[in-house]
Amino acid sequence: MGRPRKALLDRGRIGRTALELVDETGDFTVPEIARRLGVQTASVYHHVEGRAGVIELLRERVVDDLDPAALGVRPWDAALEAWAHSYRAAFAAHPRAVSMLMTSPVRAPRVIEQYERVAGLLLEAGFAAETVMPVITGLDNIVLGSALDMSAPEVMWVVGEESQAPRLALAQAATGPARADRAFELTLAGFLAHCRGLLGA
Repeated sequence: MGRPRKALLDRGRIGRTALELVDETGDFTVPEIARRLGVQTASVYHHVEGRAGVIELLRERVVDDLDPAALGVRPWDAALEAWAHSYRAAFAAHPRAVSMLMTSPVRAPRVIEQYERVAGLLLEAGFAAETVMPVITGLDNIVLGSALDMSAPEVMWVVGEESQAPRLALAQAATGPARADRAFELTLAGFLAHCRGLLGA
């Protein structure tokens, strides 16, 4: 028999399959990926370095959905705002992947490239080098926390009787729909205002 014209397995298929499993169940194993792809587990390991390698493929799959034009916006704060919205949308589509990706060191070259651009943007804007990583990490915290919040119920505080927590009930009733979106915009605006103050100081 001749060799198949198209390889049965590649890193892209492994990453997509792992992300499907995480979306469905919240986790993956390499044997599960192999079964779903109809190959031997050893074949998967031929393409990736264990579980950590698969996690990096997951990270690349999610980051592929970021808007590449966001970091080209100017000035720096408009770029960060655009990137934050794009970043949040990408991770909100895969909320079960957030905790897995945030507790594992980032090694994927395409993801490192995104953060290299953000670091360059901040340094070019005049931020001190020691301030850059706190700003990046703070933005990550806002975006990823909000991405998780987008998958939560619209009403998060269940008040059995209005008399139990009347002020909370009033606030919830007054909020209306899109609680997570409004909270994200509020937090992001405050964060960027603080960053402008750091730059001004």
